[in-house]
Amino acid sequence: MDVLMPVFQIGAGVLIALLVASGLFWLYLQDSRQTRHTILRNYPVIGHLRYFFEQLGEYFRQYFFLGDREEMPFNRATRGWVYRLAKNEGGLIGFGSTYALHEPGALIFVNAPFPVLEEDREATPPLVIGEGWCERPFTARSIVNISGMSYGAISRPAVQALSTGAARAGCWLGTGEGGLSPYHLEGGCDVVMQIGTAKYGVRDEQGRLSDARLRELAAVESVRAFEIKLSQGAKPGKGGVLPGAKVTAEIARIRGIPVGMDSISPNRHPDIGNVEQLLDCIARVRAVTGKPVGIKIALGGWHFLNELCEAILRRGLDCAPDYIAIDGGEGGSGAAPQALADHVALSIDEALPRTVDALIESGLRARIKVVAAGKLVTSARAAWALAAGADFVNTARGFMFSLGCIQALRCHANTCPTGITTHNPKLQRGLVVADKAERVAHYALNMNHEIDMIAHSCGLKHAREFRREHARIVQPNGQSVALNVLYPYPAAPAGQVLRQA
Repeated sequence: MDVLMPVFQIGAGVLIALLVASGLFWLYLQDSRQTRHTILRNYPVIGHLRYFFEQLGEYFRQYFFLGDREEMPFNRATRGWVYRLAKNEGGLIGFGSTYALHEPGALIFVNAPFPVLEEDREATPPLVIGEGWCERPFTARSIVNISGMSYGAISRPAVQALSTGAARAGCWLGTGEGGLSPYHLEGGCDVVMQIGTAKYGVRDEQGRLSDARLRELAAVESVRAFEIKLSQGAKPGKGGVLPGAKVTAEIARIRGIPVGMDSISPNRHPDIGNVEQLLDCIARVRAVTGKPVGIKIALGGWHFLNELCEAILRRGLDCAPDYIAIDGGEGGSGAAPQALADHVALSIDEALPRTVDALIESGLRARIKVVAAGKLVTSARAAWALAAGADFVNTARGFMFSLGCIQALRCHANTCPTGITTHNPKLQRGLVVADKAERVAHYALNMNHEIDMIAHSCGLKHAREFRREHARIVQPNGQSVALNVLYPYPAAPAGQVLRQA
């Protein structure tokens, strides 16, 4: 037997070699005869290396070749900043910053020669949304909050961690357009119920807005406000997209759609085709729920804002939205057509100050709160938003990073390696809710802390004192210009204030 063993081993080796050779020959014949791929037809077998390395290229660039400030949509330095805040490791660096202060668009804050002393600092006050205009207004405690991410677009443990972490940090959690799931409520945080164009979670059997469902949701204590989403920064002009691979039986039940089929919302609300109908819907939802109602939109110009403000002034302040959430064209955490994601809607850098200006000019600034979103994942960018005129900042991808997102760019494919945007139980196993909830809370709390720190360095007692003159933007000639010069405050009507403190 010992003598025969080498013979068997040689025979097995020859058989394996023959199988490999046969497989390569079969692949050679397939490649050389197919007509779809020129490379494979001209270079059978070895041509597959081209596609293999092309697929791996984005990962090699991320980890080996791109600099800390080069990658898109978020570079390594930005992701590292968020990771440190989420791990409660502080935002300290050594030997100077790699931030390009001379590049056009660089953000610089105007530090005061005599910053605020520790004992003179004040806690950033909460703001009440809907006070005087609805039965149950909402006191929002945190500047930084979790933007809408649907259960379906993100996984069950991701929603659970966000809910628990938000409750600990005192920030609100947007449901996204996929409806209210039990996991949004599990942590006991403040919830903003989003009403998308498909009316998921608030529709009747015909898909129309249901007053009965609105009352049921309004009866949930932790549902603090409702948000009518007209469009989103990732895909304005197109509704939400949830690939069929991510539509599980539970998600289908919550949304009221078939299992395994693509969930594609209408590109706008069928019952809202103009400003008048929008204000009618706002008034209806507020009357039925007794809670604040806001709208979310990505802007392409100023016509809509002007028309909206004129209609509110004509009809009365009771029909106004309690807040406007402005999403920049650079926003979006889910699946989106590239043509829309790349080229539709203004950046938050332009859309936010223009929105605030429209409210100031019409005398509505004190009536309507403003929420900003669009890659505002760092404390500096959030502080810029406050200086530009926002009352709150929403972020989705910032909190995804706090959950452990590595920017694998597979959100739409149900193969997220960190378990955040997949419904594969094996991949979800890596997302430990208790641990990630802590990171969510740390990120929110540390963001608020750093925003206050920037305010104190500017000589302000708290972050709600930011104004445009506290921020400067570097221009193409290398010189910085104050934000209030780029976007001068317009004149407010007599007796109006720029911001309600």
